[in-house]
Amino acid sequence: MVRLRTITLLAALLLVLVAIPSAAQDANKRNDRPQAASSPAAPRAEENQKSANPTRYSYEFTQPEFVIRHIVIEHDASGHGKITFERHGEETPIVEPVELSASAWGRISRLWSDLKFLDSNENYQAPKNFAHLGTYRISMDDGKRQRTAEFNWSNNKSAWALADEYRRVADQAILIFNLNLAREMQPLNAPQLLNEMDMQITRNGLSDPQQLVPLLMELRTDEHIPLIARNHADRILKKIKK
Repeated sequence: MVRLRTITLLAALLLVLVAIPSAAQDANKRNDRPQAASSPAAPRAEENQKSANPTRYSYEFTQPEFVIRHIVIEHDASGHGKITFERHGEETPIVEPVELSASAWGRISRLWSDLKFLDSNENYQAPKNFAHLGTYRISMDDGKRQRTAEFNWSNNKSAWALADEYRRVADQAILIFNLNLAREMQPLNAPQLLNEMDMQITRNGLSDPQQLVPLLMELRTDEHIPLIARNHADRILKKIKK
């Protein structure tokens, strides 16, 4: 009986001795297995991007007797910004987002560059005074320097062309606002507004007609506005796409 118990203990001990190297080997296998390399933390977006251009631009037009008596366009160096305008006889200004298209911003930025605006002290006002046509103010602020120039007429071709570019931005933004308002509240005004749009496109009076395509695609199927307006929207759309 004692001998049998001894044999049993020896067998158990032998099993333990065999299991220990095996377990150690398994442990080594687990520890030696290449671990997935931890990917370095992705650099913050701010570190990957160049410092944002802090320059801000603004255009202002004032003529108290005009239907649109006051307009201010403010935007950054990417062409993103807002337009604020006031109508004659109304106290509350209207504020809408504005985004210059790539082509419009290309033209405008070249004109700012041509003027060397912050490095110049030029007075853009022409000898003749046309204050009855309204006053323009153009401003630039690069975070270190700020300058504003005011004129109602200019013989400087770049300054006058810059004012004209901003006039076209304003006319387009206000026209879009009025059309959206007509769709919601004054559908009978849509035909007249589309006539105005057509005329402005014909005489190159808008900043970038391509930006009107999404709106026109909605208007041509919008049953809230008269059929004549829907058909006109379709014709304008075809004109733009030519």
